[in-house]
This record gives sequence, C-alpha cells and structure tokens, in this order.
Amino acid sequence: MQYKIISDYRNNDELRHSFNELAEKTFGLSFEGWYQSGFWNEKYIPYSILADGRIISNVSVNIIYCNVCGRQKHYIQLGTVMTDEQFRNQGYSRILMEKILSDYSDCDGIFLFANDEVLEFYPKFGFSKADEYRFRTAVNTNKPACVTQLPMNDSKDFSEFIKIRQSHISRSPVKTDTDDLMMFYLTQFMQECVYKVNDADCYVIAEKDDDTLTIYDILSKEPVDPRAICECFGSEIKNAVFAFIPENNDSLEKYLFKEEDTTFFVSGEALISELDEILSFPALVHA
Repeated sequence: MQYKIISDYRNNDELRHSFNELAEKTFGLSFEGWYQSGFWNEKYIPYSILADGRIISNVSVNIIYCNVCGRQKHYIQLGTVMTDEQFRNQGYSRILMEKILSDYSDCDGIFLFANDEVLEFYPKFGFSKADEYRFRTAVNTNKPACVTQLPMNDSKDFSEFIKIRQSHISRSPVKTDTDDLMMFYLTQFMQECVYKVNDADCYVIAEKDDDTLTIYDILSKEPVDPRAICECFGSEIKNAVFAFIPENNDSLEKYLFKEEDTTFFVSGEALISELDEILSFPALVHA
C-alpha cells in the first residue's frame, strides 16, 4: 500500500474530517467544534499517514512556549497518537515519531502523556519516565459560596472569556501560551467550570465533585492566596486539589501525582533540568 506523510492540514475540509473520523473511532472525541470555534490554530499540527485518501495514523505536535520562573522555553508536546485498528503493528507510529523528532530537534524539550499500554514504545525514541508533583489542601470554612458561574455556551461567551484571560495573569510560576488548548476544554467538556470571585477581579477555572474542588487555573491582576480562593466556593468544599502549580504554595501540601493509566514521558536535557521547577504541566495543557 502506498502512503505519504502529511501535516498541518487543518484548513483542508476533507483531510480534517478524515482526521476527526479516526479520532472519534479511537478516543470518542472530535476536534471539529474546536476548529469551528476558531481555536485550532497553527500551534496544533497533526502529522499523519495518508493512504487511499484517508488518515490511517497520526501523532500530533503541540508547540508550547513556556515561561519557567522568568526563563523562556520552547517545548513540544506530542498527543493524539492513534492508528486505525486494521493498520496497527505496521510501523506507522514509528515513522511519524522519527519525522517529528527530526523536524523539532532544536526545541528545548519534548513531553507527552502515554497510555500505560504502550510504555515500551517511547523509550525507543529517547524518552524517559518522569514524576509529576501537584499541590492540595484541606478546606475549612463556614462561609457561603461567593463565586458566580460564568456562561460558556457560544462564541460570544468564548470571546468574552478570552478577553479576560488576556488581561489577567495566570497565578503560576510556570506560564504557557496555550489558550488554544484551554479552549478545547472550555468550549466542550468544561463549559460549566468558569467562575468569577464576587467583589474581586479574579476568575477561577474549577470543577466540583461532591466535597472536592479541582482548580485548573486562577486568573487575576494581583497575587492571591490559593487557600482563600478555595474558601470562596463555600462550606460544602472540604478538599481542594490544584491541577496547575499555583503561586504562594507554601501553605499547601505537595504530593506525587499519578494519573490513572497515564505516564509522563520527557526528552531533552534542557526540559529535564527544569522539572524541579515545573513540577507538572497544567492539566489544561494536556492534549
């Protein structure tokens, strides 16, 4: 069978639809809504095997410019690794990995989050397992909730939130230019997760599950106390975990984070040397 490698074809309707068909078959998700909302940009680049007019295998590149405690870094995240079931075990993922590693050999590092079923694959390309660390805290307050949920239902809401995001600072020592990836979540799976703190110029992306709060980001113009932000969600919250690394985390508990059926892999000396400060990439960066 003849095939060719193609990349960066998001504006080609036929190829994009074929990519989405494979993504829906493999992961049960589609990138079409993300594209139509205008957030699939030039920083998300599928590298795909095209055969007989359709996409049969893919590894996507996410270009991430990252500020690590004042130092600018250029990282690559790999994701959306998939091969059509009938074409697996024929070396297509290896071909794509070799092409990507050649094209991005000058970046500061590459990372990915691998399904535990394929842990033997990535070390063949120089990747090594790495630990991730996050923060958590108990929450104890008798105060009522003082946050208001913001609508994220349509393009107008999306545009308004992007304006907020651009005028406020993510309260983390590790800052990434990944609004596009963030909006992949907020326009689809997390439309009910954006809040404004009442009587404060502060916005929170968070998810409540019974008495546990997961905070994905805190956006404000001035520094904030992350524990105080947790208390803003009211007395029903007893525990909070942070899916990003917050500023002012001295009062929080640092712990080794392990996501079920997922392993963090890294490549590149520059990135590996930064891990003690990065600790973990924000969950809203995962692709």
